[in-house]
Amino acid sequence: MSEPLTIIGNHLSPYVRKVLVCLELKGIPYRIDPIAPFVGNEEFSRLSPLRRIPVLIDGDLVLNDSTVICEYLQDRFPEVPLYPADPVQRAKARWLEEYADSQLGDVIVWRMFFQKGIRRFLFNEGTDEDVVRKAREEELPVALDYLEAQLPEQGWIFGELSIADISLAAFFRNAAFVRYQVDAAGWPRVAALLERAWALPAFRTLAAYEDAMLRTPLPEQRAVLAAMGAPLTDTTCGKASPRYGLRRLG
Repeated sequence: MSEPLTIIGNHLSPYVRKVLVCLELKGIPYRIDPIAPFVGNEEFSRLSPLRRIPVLIDGDLVLNDSTVICEYLQDRFPEVPLYPADPVQRAKARWLEEYADSQLGDVIVWRMFFQKGIRRFLFNEGTDEDVVRKAREEELPVALDYLEAQLPEQGWIFGELSIADISLAAFFRNAAFVRYQVDAAGWPRVAALLERAWALPAFRTLAAYEDAMLRTPLPEQRAVLAAMGAPLTDTTCGKASPRYGLRRLG
């Protein structure tokens, strides 16, 4: 590979995080334009017609959707496998990835993180506390009950680290941003899996950037990341005024 891959998307997005963890684990060089989709310019709309993140650019190839991107990375760079070889386990791993993208995306991202963070700080809108309460007290416990029944008592879900483990850990990181911690007494398998995943160097590397960005207004985040030595692109698609786009972020 002659040039690093390009990723467009903010580190605080779990969809972007999932892709970045795969890149880090596989040792694939990349550069990132760390924008939120809400401030993407017309070039971003051209590259991402649904105005979702992440976007991957590999030469003339432009891909949208985190699942499509991760599968492409696995096909092109198979040396560090992140999908089980067994077809049954691979199908189950893809399902857990989809469950994270869809159900955890709705509950954690849109009903918790968006309400408590993006809506308030980017759009200057109030938080719907009823939505947040229902997500924390009713909807997320149901998801945790389901996941607890899918996970082993110890180790990774399918023996070796896979996209399933990565996806679940990527989304629950956003729950931690809004001070939600999985109760190890109620869901010990989920809590243990998250602890193992977040301890990986790939997650720890990204966590340093994420923690800094949580303390930094969006217009200043790129400069902060540059000062930290993050692998940034030379140019950015993130210079437009904030505006709502399509709901799902990737």
